[in-house]
Amino acid sequence: MDTVDLARLQFALTAGAHFLFVALTLGLATLVAAIQTRATFSRDPVHLRMTRFWGQLYIINYAMGIATGLVMEFQLGLSWSGLTEYAGNVFGSALAIETLVAFFVESTFLGLWIFGWDRLNRWVHLALIWVVTLTAYASAFWIMVANGFLQQPAGHVVDGGVLRLVDFGALVANPAAQIAFGHVMGGAMITGGFFVAGVSAYHLRKRTAEQDFFRKSLRIGVWVALPATFFTVTFGGLGFQTLQPTKAAAWSDDAARMAAAQAEMVAAHGPGDYLPPVGPVLAAGITMMVLWLVMTVVAGLSCLLVLFRPVVRRFRLWHWLLTLMIPVPFVTMLAGWMFREMGRQPWAVYGLLKTADAMSPVSAGQMRLSLIAFTTVYAVLIVVNYRLLARQARRGPEATSLGAPAVPALSF
Repeated sequence: MDTVDLARLQFALTAGAHFLFVALTLGLATLVAAIQTRATFSRDPVHLRMTRFWGQLYIINYAMGIATGLVMEFQLGLSWSGLTEYAGNVFGSALAIETLVAFFVESTFLGLWIFGWDRLNRWVHLALIWVVTLTAYASAFWIMVANGFLQQPAGHVVDGGVLRLVDFGALVANPAAQIAFGHVMGGAMITGGFFVAGVSAYHLRKRTAEQDFFRKSLRIGVWVALPATFFTVTFGGLGFQTLQPTKAAAWSDDAARMAAAQAEMVAAHGPGDYLPPVGPVLAAGITMMVLWLVMTVVAGLSCLLVLFRPVVRRFRLWHWLLTLMIPVPFVTMLAGWMFREMGRQPWAVYGLLKTADAMSPVSAGQMRLSLIAFTTVYAVLIVVNYRLLARQARRGPEATSLGAPAVPALSF
């Protein structure tokens, strides 16, 4: 592999791994906020304990996601200085808003929510988790604005050999960003729904003492996942209308259409190979669609089965299936990102900056060392996150420390 391929592989691994955390964070935050709303209005102790249990899993994933995000930003600066020098004045504005506004507001209010149990009015405490949830989606929105610019540049002019932002409204209203954001929101809800349903099914299969707790949690999970699949596929279908001509030609797998797209790009930009890798693009797109169908069928059948309480308690094969479904939304979203990102190659900023020109001036050896280092860090973070989530999920609500009364200090 040459230096460019190594850099692309590094970015794919770091961005993809980070997004696994983001998807679960967005989905769990929404579910926790909805469950706490029910608990606040009804004062139902079961829903209050559900808020604490699922909230603690959310916090674990959020903390590890922050770590992966910081590492990804670091490698972006190391490997892609050409991109930031040429287009940083435009897409960097969205990243700055995401960092300075959405991220800091989200983390501040999350801290208040974590430490505000039994110290704040219950309505204030409820408002905090909704602020956290809304700012989490605001953070995702600004990330998609930045990515949408890379996919379909808008709101810029070329000034002195670099891009300069002249129309912030066009940058934000870019259909490549708006539609993708809706698609990501739906995918996050599918991820959160299947996670909650799968963990609940595990406990129902194990016949733990908290049967009513996990029966209600499972019902919430599948009832969220099913409509989210239709929401996601709707925005996914709209997204096909914003495909770049070369990606659309590759997806069609039509030789004549691909030749026409290639000829058009050569006429506009000079000699070169402007088609994305057709095989990986097709494989990623087909994988995404097949797994969406699997999730829709499983979620639909599960929504029917949860109506029968004996089935929810005793249907062990179904419990096994839901537990095995936990990683499926993650795989689907990774396939979707591969389809989106590989489909714009060989461009870093479509039609303006090629990927090879977006790289930092580093050697193949330096990039190889960097790839090994970042891969190792991410592998450790993913393993740690999995072990922490799995241990806390298996231990159940009785072992939840979030919102537990403080132990009084001993006096002598």
